[in-house]
Amino acid sequence: MTNVTMYCTAVCPYCIRAEMLLKQRGVTEIEKIRIDADPGQRSVMMERTGRRTVPQIYINDVHVGGYDDLAALDRADKLIPLLNS
Repeated sequence: MTNVTMYCTAVCPYCIRAEMLLKQRGVTEIEKIRIDADPGQRSVMMERTGRRTVPQIYINDVHVGGYDDLAALDRADKLIPLLNS
């Protein structure tokens, strides 16, 4: 089973779009880490990813990046194989 983790906030439109794309590709569960609800998680996210913006998405242990990175993987037909690995 694929483990998808997404650092996000409640009002981020790119987070919502990322979740929609992942669900369209068959992901049924996403572990959401809300950095707006738990500000300490922002520091953890920045240390893990080197980035400050949300969403930050991990598929299994692979850091995919943000929504633009996720969409680019999908356009290159590399998202589904990653989800199935």
